[in-house]
Amino acid sequence: MSDEKTPRLVHCVKLGKELPGLTSLTRNDELGQRIFDNVSAQGWKLWLEQQTVLINHYGLNMVDPKSHEFLSQQMEEFFFGDGAQLPDEWIPEEERGQHPSPGGKGGPAAKGAPSGKGAPTPARK
Repeated sequence: MSDEKTPRLVHCVKLGKELPGLTSLTRNDELGQRIFDNVSAQGWKLWLEQQTVLINHYGLNMVDPKSHEFLSQQMEEFFFGDGAQLPDEWIPEEERGQHPSPGGKGGPAAKGAPSGKGAPTPARK
């Protein structure tokens, strides 16, 4: 019999150790179930921070289905791939005053990043 106050533990694929899991599904699909089964609450918090960086860096329009698809791909990679990387030219907010940003919000678009309004298009060299 499990105590309702005892958190459900998972072996977190992101952090590589057993930690308290999520209390509910984050999505109603197969990826959501995989995350629920394999990602800790702490690992999920890391994704939320990464997701915010991606949305802000690429100026994603969250009404656009392509932006949702892009974030789903990044989420899959973040948890179950080699790990999603921050955009190449991304500078942490606390350092932005010290380093000029090339061309505004960010560098080249990530592979699969939606183009058009809401996502910068990389300059051709």
